[in-house]
Amino acid sequence: MPRFCYYLATLLHVGPLCERQRSLYSGDKCKPTEYSEVKNMLLDLQNQRYTAESKDKSVGEKMALKKLLIDQMFNYFDSDNNGLVDTNELSQTRVTINTMRDPRWSSLFLKDCTIWKGLMLEQLMRNYIPWEELMLEQFMVDCLLWERKKVGTNQTEYLSFQTLNCEIGRIIIIIIVSDQCICKVCSKVIKRDELGKEPSDCSVFDLLKYDDYNGDKHLALEEFYRAFHVVQLNLPEDQKISITAATVGQSAVLSCAIQGTLRPPIIWKRNNVILNSLDLEDISDFGDDGSLYITKITTTHIGNYTCYADGYDKIYQTHILQVTVPPVIRVYPESQAREPGVTASLRCHAEGIPNPQLGWLKNGIDITPKLSKQLTLQANGSEVHISNVRYEDTGAYTCIAKNEAGVDEDISSLFVEDSARKTRLGIGNMFYVFYEDGIKDEVCPKTDGDPVQRCIWATAVNVKDKFIYVTQPTLDRVLIVDVQSQKVVQAVSTDPVPVKLHYDKSHDQVWVLSWGDMEKNSPTLQVITQASGSVSHHTIHTQPVGKQFDRVDDFFIPATTLIITHIRFGYILHKDDPMLQKIDLETMSYIKTISLKDYNCIPESLAYTHLGGYLFISCKPDTTGAVLPQLIVDSVTDSMIGYNGDVTGTPYISPDGHYLLSIDDAKGLMRIQSITVRGEIQDAFDIHTNLHISDVAFQPSFTEAHQYNVYCSSSTQTDVLFMELSSGKVKMVKSLKEPIKTGEWPWNSKNRLIKDSGLFGQYLMTPSKESLFILDGRLNKLNCEITDVEKGNTVIWVREA
Repeated sequence: MPRFCYYLATLLHVGPLCERQRSLYSGDKCKPTEYSEVKNMLLDLQNQRYTAESKDKSVGEKMALKKLLIDQMFNYFDSDNNGLVDTNELSQTRVTINTMRDPRWSSLFLKDCTIWKGLMLEQLMRNYIPWEELMLEQFMVDCLLWERKKVGTNQTEYLSFQTLNCEIGRIIIIIIVSDQCICKVCSKVIKRDELGKEPSDCSVFDLLKYDDYNGDKHLALEEFYRAFHVVQLNLPEDQKISITAATVGQSAVLSCAIQGTLRPPIIWKRNNVILNSLDLEDISDFGDDGSLYITKITTTHIGNYTCYADGYDKIYQTHILQVTVPPVIRVYPESQAREPGVTASLRCHAEGIPNPQLGWLKNGIDITPKLSKQLTLQANGSEVHISNVRYEDTGAYTCIAKNEAGVDEDISSLFVEDSARKTRLGIGNMFYVFYEDGIKDEVCPKTDGDPVQRCIWATAVNVKDKFIYVTQPTLDRVLIVDVQSQKVVQAVSTDPVPVKLHYDKSHDQVWVLSWGDMEKNSPTLQVITQASGSVSHHTIHTQPVGKQFDRVDDFFIPATTLIITHIRFGYILHKDDPMLQKIDLETMSYIKTISLKDYNCIPESLAYTHLGGYLFISCKPDTTGAVLPQLIVDSVTDSMIGYNGDVTGTPYISPDGHYLLSIDDAKGLMRIQSITVRGEIQDAFDIHTNLHISDVAFQPSFTEAHQYNVYCSSSTQTDVLFMELSSGKVKMVKSLKEPIKTGEWPWNSKNRLIKDSGLFGQYLMTPSKESLFILDGRLNKLNCEITDVEKGNTVIWVREA
């Protein structure tokens, strides 16, 4: 077959061509690889309009146009409109070649030019160069009105034609002449040597050989779609949103419901970050069916996961992953003795997702039927209050917490007896205050030139209620105080000027930040391991970054809670660097850099909630003094989510992870946001204050279960602000004297600390310049003042072990 005839045959899907009859099938001459090439060429050549219109469109939009093209092709071949194409219908089109007497050009006569409107043709033709040396490709046909005109002297009727420049380059416009219409063809001229290898012996009939999937010797529209790789996707309306519930510690499989012909690989996203390309320990193995596998589920995995076929993101399914957590319970006190006639209180605190329901038993029997004026339940059932106790009130009171994920319980015992045991003053349930005129002797040696022996402290941490670690920045060391013996048992040398400590309960380590000097020229990070052990301690440097130890500006390690008992990673802030360095707390080595450069953010402080695994970052003001909104990082993928709306200021998270408190001192604004068990960040309310907040302490509510209150001290004023996070109710506790001046407390921004007394603690402590103030959290008022305590701004709470 001449090459000219072959390309017309391939293009137009015809049977007899150029006076040569072809058999229905090409037999073994048409090989699958060549057939695929022919189909691709055919589609490319036919689809000039598709190509032009889809230049700037997405893959999905291009596929929609491609589908329309295949629909047109199928409808043309399906002449009897029965939804099937057979060999007879494939054979109906005929093409003949007529070389015009004018040697400069050739024309193509079509059976019906109008049927090809919108499709592409291809033909070889002369244009002052022999046709064998040229190939015209990518024709776009537009059928036009035509007129008859006499041409030449032989009185034969022909149609007029013209050649125009389509655009700069070897592009020509040819007017194709038929017996019914004129077709304008825009074609690019390429040389024969660019054509490549010889064409194969495949034809349109090979569609029935290779793409008749059900073997019925007919081609349905779906088979045309498959033949030309038209992706057909569908997602039932009732499956666009899918909810999956899993219990913490288990695994989950999220299956994408998007189905269809030739579905591309499934892509998964979380917070708009593609998961498929990430090397995550707990999210991996997307499976042959495109399912997402999550192992060892934690509350950080809470959130929305979307799936879509690659290139077709307008059809997507949203999976809402809900994580349940069995209750974890604590009671207080574990045991108590009371004399007849006094009041007794038994409290229960439970955490879980969803919030557990609380109940009480006395000696194994539900106390609800026995409730009275003397025996009441308070704070949504979290407290048993017994007034005027009697001997028969003696018993084991069991608090039971239940939710859909499990049950937990604990016992608080009450003994009512004459001359009840007096509770001796123990070493637990106490505030320990390190102040200027505190421990002396070798602990605070007198310095040369100082007429008065003084103690200088910066910060302290409680290590399992056994030891207190406290820094002495001017002596370059950390003291370890044994709570039981009330004595200093060791002095651990550190890098110069240690100013910040954090106890990592998960790994029993104390992290130490030192400045190097008072100008913070050589800040370093060190770790004291086996912190709760009675061993000789020393410091270990963390892995340096870029072989430099002196770039650490600050560090952040999320706190543990009742239900989050293990923290694996911490975050290091480097001097003037727009990034976070993620660090493995166990190996003390850097594992990843989270860039904040795109947001021009040099991080200043962080807060973390386990509900969705969000990190909230406040940025330092830029060179103009402008303050950016907080940034949110997904700790699951270590990817930036974006701004936290327009929220600015230092972030604080409540112990249960449900509330974000952001304090912008410059604006005099406190913004409270709630975080749901689905990981949704919701605006709650704003508080305007000129208090200039120094420090924040959270305390469980005494009136509502599963709620927290917050106390805020002032860096300049004598008042403390109290606020209920659930309602926004605000109260001021006044007249607490002036705090230490900012310039007299160089170690951090908290020149007036405020410290709570633990999970069941009723009291809080905050120092002034020369006094200590004890606040009653239950009554929201001042309890007492302890005078003659200068610069007692290093405070730690130790509960009874």
